[in-house]
Amino acid sequence: MLEHVRALLVDLDGVLYVEDQPIPGAIEAVSRLREHRLTLRFVTNTTAHSRGRTLDKLARLGFGVDDRELITPTALAVRHCRERGHHRVALVMNEEVKRDFAELDETNDRADAVIIGDLGPAFGYEVLNHAFRQVMDGAELIALQKNRYWKRADGLSLDLGPFVVAIEYAASRDAYVVGKPAKGFFDQVLASVGVDASAAAMVGDDIESDIGGALRAGLAAILVRTGKYREDRARESGIQPTRVVGSIADVPPLLGC
Repeated sequence: MLEHVRALLVDLDGVLYVEDQPIPGAIEAVSRLREHRLTLRFVTNTTAHSRGRTLDKLARLGFGVDDRELITPTALAVRHCRERGHHRVALVMNEEVKRDFAELDETNDRADAVIIGDLGPAFGYEVLNHAFRQVMDGAELIALQKNRYWKRADGLSLDLGPFVVAIEYAASRDAYVVGKPAKGFFDQVLASVGVDASAAAMVGDDIESDIGGALRAGLAAILVRTGKYREDRARESGIQPTRVVGSIADVPPLLGC
């Protein structure tokens, strides 16, 4: 039992839903967690859609997440740029997600930072080469996340991580990773709710990003066997989750709900 948990971080894709289909029992599980008065934060590495569209999707699927409960890498990237004094940024992402960076000045030349998010099929040599050149000219490389792959309705698909690594390798520079599994991601979320890591847990389907990241940050970590979960991948990772359950529907009883 994890009855000491006061704050629960819940991943979206693969945990609450896969594309437009809620995971069976997920809506009911979230309702039970709310009734238990847990502090909930819905955390995502998704960079294919804007924050507003993600909130709309959650509402449409029946989860009704409040704006303050949703934590996205775009908001944390803007904060990082403010702290570092970056004003001119190159945005490698789709036009919808660029809306989340409205307070920064987008540029294609002499950027202070290159911020890379999801482009899906639009990723290609010219896009990556242009980003590479700006990093070589001194721009900081900021990755909204660095996941290896994700689960679509038609199967596993490359995520942002492989493209980030290509630029890192070519430029001999490490990206500043904003989203999971960066420890700073978990630290900022917990600081915002005033809960210590020892009283928090993460629910996710990604053994590295969700589970490994949470454990390194001091949280308990609950791995669900939905979404991108693969038994062989979890076993080979060497990462030992605090608990492994079938789906988020099995999480409330672990927390005494």
